Amino acid sequence: MTVDARVSARRPLHFAVGGALVVATAFIPSAESMAADQNSEIALAYACQFPSGAQEVGVTVSASLPASVGTGEAVRPDHVSVVVKLSQAALEQFTGQEATSLSADARLTVRHRSGDRSADAAWANLDAPPVPIPAEGGLELTATGDVPTATFGSPGKATLAPAGLALALTPRKADNSPTTPPSLQVVCEPAPDQDTTLATVLVEGSRSGSTPEPEVSTPKPDATDTRPGAGFSSDTRKKIKALTDRTLDGEDDPGGSCPIVIPPEWVMTTADTYVAGYANAAKMDGAVALGPAHMKVTLNKVYINDSCASTVDVTSEAEFEYQGRRQLPPARSTFLTYGFMPTTAIVELEQVGPPAVVQTHTVTNTPEYPESTTVTTQLSMRIHDVKVNGVPLDVGDNCRTAEPFEQVLKAWGQSYPRSGYLVAYGGTLSGYAHIPPFKGCGVDENLDAVFTSAISSAGKAADNYTKMTQAALCVATNPDGPDCPPKIPTPER
Repeated sequence: MTVDARVSARRPLHFAVGGALVVATAFIPSAESMAADQNSEIALAYACQFPSGAQEVGVTVSASLPASVGTGEAVRPDHVSVVVKLSQAALEQFTGQEATSLSADARLTVRHRSGDRSADAAWANLDAPPVPIPAEGGLELTATGDVPTATFGSPGKATLAPAGLALALTPRKADNSPTTPPSLQVVCEPAPDQDTTLATVLVEGSRSGSTPEPEVSTPKPDATDTRPGAGFSSDTRKKIKALTDRTLDGEDDPGGSCPIVIPPEWVMTTADTYVAGYANAAKMDGAVALGPAHMKVTLNKVYINDSCASTVDVTSEAEFEYQGRRQLPPARSTFLTYGFMPTTAIVELEQVGPPAVVQTHTVTNTPEYPESTTVTTQLSMRIHDVKVNGVPLDVGDNCRTAEPFEQVLKAWGQSYPRSGYLVAYGGTLSGYAHIPPFKGCGVDENLDAVFTSAISSAGKAADNYTKMTQAALCVATNPDGPDCPPKIPTPER
């Protein structure tokens, strides 16, 4: 009898339970609803903030959804589209830039509500291809894409309702070259006094007649269950194992590494949390209190399971949200500038560029399941409402760092026994940031050099220390969970 060397070389299949993974997979059902679909559509009026002022924009959201599900079964929105109708007035700023076409990337917040509990899901990365800008009249941008599933834990009626909408609009000239600026970020909110319900799904309780898989005969894990693999449904386990087997079948000798990329639609979901903390201003020998800041998280955008190396690497994304803008709440702070001059100011940290990247590395062949996390984001600092020794100092509306700066926070933890920082359960992260020079400060006189001298980092020795505390995640797929709605953390100094 011959033995296939590829099979004998396989390592055991490992599943990470720390960090983002346990949150995402704890609520992935073992079977999806087989109920008939309902094609749902709703037309809403939104108020969108353009540089020229607020514009009313028509938005039509449509999706195919099951009419009914059992508790714990997936609600998978399909054929999702968001049609944005821009008026001629909203397009004038693009035609003034000699743009001839317009495309968009849309992120729609959808509120899942079950009884008196609710959670927000992000229908992100919805892509609208370029359409010509007409000489007269408006245009329609149709954004489509895959969105996360949802599950509901209690019988009754559950609803899905569109909420905030963020648009990244990209105009192009006739030769396909970018305009100046190359893109425009627009934040929209539904106009008041309108029913925003997209669909109602009847949650009927557990479906009768279904036979559970033997390996899921144990009770369904809750948010406190940190046993190895506790968050995986039988269906998800089988999918990952089958994918791993197919990959290893094509390897003569996987050696010490056999990374398997898990399709994001199997494990990706969204969550909400709050963070709060302190950022030192090294030159001023003081600290700025930050938050509590609302953060929207997209979990498991990239998920790599390496059974040979006994590691799991997860990449997620996060964005701050404050009154429809990508920033932390404004913070009023008082310092002794140059060590003797009392200065108060409002500091705003705005998130710029792509979402923050949350990278988690878990080792699965030790009893503790150690996990390391790195969060990297690009920020811009704005200062206003400044008073020096009680006297107002007019710095204008655009006193900010001359360029974005990178904030990197790191943390470590373990699952058994649970300690330190885990993405799912929160904890404290810390790191340093270099503050660039300032520009745009002053109205009657140029104050850039003053703020650069007082705040900006002189080099690595003057880098500013930041310590942030994150609350446990409220996952959109489990609005009935113990961490929903998300809690406000107590920051650590």
